[in-house]
Amino acid sequence: MVFFPIHEYQDRLKNTKLRMEANGMDVLLVTDPANINYLSGYDAWSFYVHQMLIIFIDEDQPYWIGRGQDASAAIHTSWLDREHIYAYADEYVQSKVNHPMDFVSGFIRAKKRDKHKIGAEFDAYYFTAKNLLQLQAGLPNAVFKDGTNLVNWVRIIKSEREIECIKKASRISEVAMQAAFDSIEVGVRQCDAVAAISHAQIQGTDEYGGDYPSIVPLLPTGDRTSACHLTWTDEAFHQGDPVIIELAGCYHRYHSPLARTVILGIPDEQSQYIAEVVVEGINTTIDAIKPGITCEEVELVWKKVIEKYGIIKDSRLGYSMGLNYPPDWGEHTASLRAGDHTVLQPNMTFHMIPGIWLDNMGIEISESFRVTEIGCEVLAQFPRELLVKPNIRLA
Repeated sequence: MVFFPIHEYQDRLKNTKLRMEANGMDVLLVTDPANINYLSGYDAWSFYVHQMLIIFIDEDQPYWIGRGQDASAAIHTSWLDREHIYAYADEYVQSKVNHPMDFVSGFIRAKKRDKHKIGAEFDAYYFTAKNLLQLQAGLPNAVFKDGTNLVNWVRIIKSEREIECIKKASRISEVAMQAAFDSIEVGVRQCDAVAAISHAQIQGTDEYGGDYPSIVPLLPTGDRTSACHLTWTDEAFHQGDPVIIELAGCYHRYHSPLARTVILGIPDEQSQYIAEVVVEGINTTIDAIKPGITCEEVELVWKKVIEKYGIIKDSRLGYSMGLNYPPDWGEHTASLRAGDHTVLQPNMTFHMIPGIWLDNMGIEISESFRVTEIGCEVLAQFPRELLVKPNIRLA
């Protein structure tokens, strides 16, 4: 049973075909699991083996191709009829002799599309170099074209139903961040705090449960806050520790990321100063966001604020986000950074994460937002400040 109305999937497919036509493609091989989900509804933890959606520009439904034991999941979760669900045998799974792209090549030859212009997601996590080599060997008369992020750009403007999912994910991110704040105490192990976060992410709210997020909770602690993508250890928190929390609520694969920094004790002057600059930068940037301005212009607002205080941030300010699977909740399209001339439009959604990482420490305070008709809507409601827990708990 699909989550969205079938006509919405059909509209998504239509918009994808328009981009295929503009890029001179007759066939598109979709291997990114988020794009497979977006176009078909297919949702299963099967992306560790090769699977794809094949779109023929002149057919009304795409074809799902995957492992035999996952075909039932395609029947249960996608809008495709059984004539568009093709399964390969287990002899193709992690074999030195057979490769799933050999099966795909045979399918395309049987459809008499082996001399067509075929797009593939060359830079997707789940499209390997071996995939391309096997396809080229099996389809020597085809012309292969780079279809990386073609579907991602279709996804960048969300439907109202998608926005509803992201807003539900935002409520879950609030609950999870509160669980993080409540559980991070002197003497508590980092892993136990993350267990509380993960419990909250999956439990969700009283009205609806959560899905597994594409990224595990990130929890750099102490001087490790200078590294933004560390997870947790089994060490206990200590008095004076700064703790960065980056997490996301997830609902039906739609994400709403959120980051905050907690200090276990009284913040030192450097931490307090940087946090105040970051918050001022976020507030000023949010006030400036509206349809019609570019991603580059958004980042420039932030840059001008922090430069007044002698702070430089070389990394991007944020990125489009929404529907995804591990290892990322970003959409790999628009970024809030210099040189990105993407024009903001209503119902684009972004994670703005203006983290500042120095040699000895870091501060992260982030917000996810939706571009509206007149400005932007911050999706999660959680205190936008350096969070302080001054009470000492004995180990």
